[in-house]
Amino acid sequence: MTNEELILQKLEKLDRLEEQLAPIIQGHKARTELMADLAPMGKQAAHLVTKGLQEVETSFQTEDVLDLLTMVARNTRNFTFALRQFESLIDFMKDMAPLMKSTVPKLISYLDTLDQKGVFRVMKIWLVDFREKIAANYGPEESEEIIDGIVAFIGLAKTLSDPKAVEFLTRAAALPGMVDLDSAPKVGPAGLAMASFSDEMKEGLGVVVELTKALGKLKEKEIDNE
Repeated sequence: MTNEELILQKLEKLDRLEEQLAPIIQGHKARTELMADLAPMGKQAAHLVTKGLQEVETSFQTEDVLDLLTMVARNTRNFTFALRQFESLIDFMKDMAPLMKSTVPKLISYLDTLDQKGVFRVMKIWLVDFREKIAANYGPEESEEIIDGIVAFIGLAKTLSDPKAVEFLTRAAALPGMVDLDSAPKVGPAGLAMASFSDEMKEGLGVVVELTKALGKLKEKEIDNE
């Protein structure tokens, strides 16, 4: 083998070796570039970690970890119970989900209906505006007297809600429409005596007697209060 052939053979081996080393060289180059890119980020992360540890250093002690582990060991049953209750709550929410899907839209529709009817506006007037106006125009003592009067009036309204009271007031309210004052004659004692024989007069006197008895009960309640 001549020298030229030996040189060519060596060159071929060098080419094959270079081809084999090329991926390794490229990988090393990529890793070097990656490390160069990550170096600033690593420095920043190290700075943040160092700063965080410095802030924690004053309030963190090794004994705290031991105390925490001790508390966890002592309260293992409590943690287990809490997790089971939480699991039950999740199951309950899953069971309630279909019901909520059908109930919530109905509730929203109902509240919208109340809003359209002005229910919330009335509630605001009584619960907010009414109190603000009383506070703006009256002192504390006067406000208490007004509230006591309103409570008493509500009690009176409750009394008037009795069916007998409603019937009585309804009939009494119709009386003015039955009376013709322009055609009312002058009646003296004799006329009154004659009129007392009529059925209407007798019924009227009977009503007066019943009212008089009821008025007597007012006197009895006044005595009881004294």
